[in-house]
Amino acid sequence: MKDQTVSQSPVHQPLAHDSAAKHVTGRATYTDDIPEPAGTLHAYLGCATETHAHIRAMDLDEVRAAPGVIGVLTAADIPGHNDISPTGRHDEPVFPTDLVEYHGQPLFAVVAETRDAARRAAMHARIDYEVLPHALDPVAAQDAGYPHVTDPLTLARGDAGAALATAPHRIEGRMAIGGQDHMYLEGQIAFAVPGEDEDVTLHCSTQHPSEAQHMVAHVLGLASNAVTVNVRRMGGGFGGKESQMNLFCAVAALAAKKWNRPVKIRPDRDQDMTATGKRHDFVVDYDLGFDDEGRITGVDGTFAARCGFSSDLSGPVTDRALFHADNAYFYPHVRLQSRPMKTNTVSNTAFRGFGGPQGVIVAERMIEEIAYALGRDTLDIREANFYGDKGRDVTPYHQTVADNIILRVVEELEASAEYRARRRAVLDHNAREGIIRRGIALTPVKFGISFTATHFNQAGALIHVYNDGSIHLNHGGTEMGQGLNTKVAQVVADAFGVDIARIKITQTTTEKVPNTSATAASSGSDLNGMAALDAADQIKARLAAFAAERWQTTPEAVRFVAGGVQVGAEMIPFADLVRAAYMARVQLSAAGFYKTPDIHWDRATGKGRPFYYYAYGAACSEVEIDTLTGEYRILRADVLHDVGRSINPALDRGQVEGAFVQGVGWLTTEELWWDEAGRLRTHAPSTYKIPLASDRPRVFNVALAEWSQNRERTIKRSKAVGEPPFMLGISVFEAISMAVASVADYRECPRLDAPATPERVLMAVERLKEGAA
Repeated sequence: MKDQTVSQSPVHQPLAHDSAAKHVTGRATYTDDIPEPAGTLHAYLGCATETHAHIRAMDLDEVRAAPGVIGVLTAADIPGHNDISPTGRHDEPVFPTDLVEYHGQPLFAVVAETRDAARRAAMHARIDYEVLPHALDPVAAQDAGYPHVTDPLTLARGDAGAALATAPHRIEGRMAIGGQDHMYLEGQIAFAVPGEDEDVTLHCSTQHPSEAQHMVAHVLGLASNAVTVNVRRMGGGFGGKESQMNLFCAVAALAAKKWNRPVKIRPDRDQDMTATGKRHDFVVDYDLGFDDEGRITGVDGTFAARCGFSSDLSGPVTDRALFHADNAYFYPHVRLQSRPMKTNTVSNTAFRGFGGPQGVIVAERMIEEIAYALGRDTLDIREANFYGDKGRDVTPYHQTVADNIILRVVEELEASAEYRARRRAVLDHNAREGIIRRGIALTPVKFGISFTATHFNQAGALIHVYNDGSIHLNHGGTEMGQGLNTKVAQVVADAFGVDIARIKITQTTTEKVPNTSATAASSGSDLNGMAALDAADQIKARLAAFAAERWQTTPEAVRFVAGGVQVGAEMIPFADLVRAAYMARVQLSAAGFYKTPDIHWDRATGKGRPFYYYAYGAACSEVEIDTLTGEYRILRADVLHDVGRSINPALDRGQVEGAFVQGVGWLTTEELWWDEAGRLRTHAPSTYKIPLASDRPRVFNVALAEWSQNRERTIKRSKAVGEPPFMLGISVFEAISMAVASVADYRECPRLDAPATPERVLMAVERLKEGAA
């Protein structure tokens, strides 16, 4: 290998994503691009056509007799456990045996010579149902006496009841917050290849290879060491591939072992959307007390969520909604309760922010209520309620906010976006009472980083340095387009003082790094970067000891720097040192490990330090609405976001931009709708509207807070970037609300529900006009 030198560290540099060119040229290999061995079979799911029913009989004879069909899988074909619940509550079967709990629930799988044959055959099933009553949303579920799918959580500090009773002002309200489909570009897919004995290898699109491994082993009745899961890359995930891939992996593996042939399962988009979970919708009841200055004195909130037929990840999702129901604001007295409701819908699951966005938007609704009640600028109310010095720095879960920079972030954005002058211009425009009304809002975000399930805060990595000086890097995180592999490679290249081109990034596989956590909770770089650094440091220590002995110096005098290895006064090319170390039988491989320090959480008491640190940000958005149609557009958005000391500013900016747009989609265009029969009607891109290029802000200014540096010892003092900027899209929702409020001279909070579709905006405008009249 030709030796390469570098003039500067690759860390903190805006390097291109390692697969960027492959993405845009179509050369990136996804699961569906893997060449199929001769004899590959294809599976397709047969799904329920009722929403809640007993299965009296299931006649699949015509399915089995259809052209090209090899066989059918039902619950009776499962040799192990008929359960793929990620939390071990045993409430999510691969296939049900007697009870259908949502429309579109998989009941069986067809395995055929071609995907088309399997898909067509699945439609020939004859199923006799005894139809039962159903409940589709959390309010209907509570009215029907449905249970919680998991244990509720209560967070409390102080005496919320007394604070509300004595508050100078008090407002009670309800907010409905819609869900969201993940709409990843690459859908769910799994490809299973049987091996000798009990072995099976799975190639799939999952954020959690270890969970897929364990679930497949569980279903097949095998030990985990018989199952290998490989993930090179995903075409998007956003949480939708954290637990939802379990079903597809289990079906593919079942069929592969039953017929001893490779099996692939790839649902079409309609089936993908009906059979997999989404962001949880919430209905939140809030009771809010505040004083004449707009400072909050007490909060009581109940967060009821549509969880679906099984628990999935609804427990931690609804917990995290409460963790973020304060956003950046101090509540002197507070009581927050979750209501994770069972419903006859698909089980909702992880989605970027993991319940946090639903909590944050309620905090912003309460700020909005105060501002309109007092006739004040919403930003003034926000700043009056920010976390501050001692006495105003403790969260509802009793963690002290020790790294608070929200006021600086907001004040800098307020100045750079010229918020005050632009707000005056908006008020002047609306005072002319035209058809087109404008709104502007500046909203903050404070977002806690770490898995709240403490044991997930761990990661492993494996590094091999070959005797030519090339480096093989593997870690437990998964690449879904966010640039995780590139960031971890930058860390390793920096550690060894080599060019990043020397690092070979390999697929995530359970064969190399076991017991990994999901790439989720914005912790991918934090965890896997530190694990990789640990592995690199082990190898460096061995190399330094060898060099010190060979060149008669001390290990402390050996430094890995850009351009080579400094050994005393001599500079030795990295490859030369490695070659010499190999000849001296120095071990050039290491497994690294990292666990996040100083975090703990006691769910029973609602107290602890669940988050290692907080990430902060702010966005200022200006919109205009048409009061005759409810249509709107984003005129300008300014963002300032805190990523600590960025490992890769180009990737981080991309994450901020994408998160903002996805957050705007959640709150404006992306509406999930079930009809009265329980059928999801927004089940394809033709009926479900994600943001288009034309929906982007006309002017979009995004900056990173370059002065920020994580006070905690994270990887290179960076901060997580995946989830926190998602909530910056709330600024658009709040700006739309201001534009609507203008038709009644800002005397009333419009109380828009999310998503604020043109229909909802128009209805709110008409309602306020009638009230003003």
